[in-house]
Amino acid sequence: MKARVTVMLKNGVLDPQGEAIRHALGALGFAGVEGVRQGKVIELDLSATDKVAAETGVKAMCEKLLANTVIESYRVEIL
Repeated sequence: MKARVTVMLKNGVLDPQGEAIRHALGALGFAGVEGVRQGKVIELDLSATDKVAAETGVKAMCEKLLANTVIESYRVEIL
C-alpha cells in the first residue's frame, strides 16, 4: 500500500520560497500569477493492508515528524 502526504504552510504564514517562485515566473514572462505557495510531497510504501490503519499510522507520522503542525498543514492520501 502507498501513501502520499502533502505538506503546505498554513494560511497566514509567510512563504518566502513561494514569493521567490512567483517573482521568477513574472521575470520569465508568465503574467497573471498572483500568488504561489510552495510545499512538499512525501510518498511512503507501507506494509499495512488495512486502509484505515494505514491512514491512522501516517497521520501519527505527520504529527510527530513529517509536518511542523505549528506552521504547516498536511493531507494524507492512501493510494
